[in-house]
Amino acid sequence: MSQENVDLVLGVIPPPEADLVQLVRDDDLWAQLSDAIGPLFHADFECVASLVGDQRTYSGGGLDAFRAFWLDWLAPWVSYRMEEIEQVIDCGDRVVVIVRDFGRLKGAEHEIRGRNAGVWTLRKGQAIRWEGYPEPVEALKAVGLEE
Repeated sequence: MSQENVDLVLGVIPPPEADLVQLVRDDDLWAQLSDAIGPLFHADFECVASLVGDQRTYSGGGLDAFRAFWLDWLAPWVSYRMEEIEQVIDCGDRVVVIVRDFGRLKGAEHEIRGRNAGVWTLRKGQAIRWEGYPEPVEALKAVGLEE
């Protein structure tokens, strides 16, 4: 079952060329994405992440909870893309994904590059929870691993 979980998670992550600012803010693009991957999100999906030191929880509504997080996170960005998936770690019903990303903030001339991680929890073939971490070591600790 855990390889299926890894495949599910990799299937809901947008490709590196996708500008998440455009994807999340555009209602038509979001509707297309929702049709494609919405069924992979449990109706009680919960998203927990730190936004500039403030931990927030977004819950209910399946994929809409994930969009609510992304709308908040992307508010100060002009562009934001995932550069690469650096590592995927199968932890049974949890999957850790470490990514490198980059984006440009409003008013900035240059892009910022980062490295962060998410822990996906899956149940019966659906994502039930995503926890975002600004540092991969925090995600690894959350699942009982060390980097």
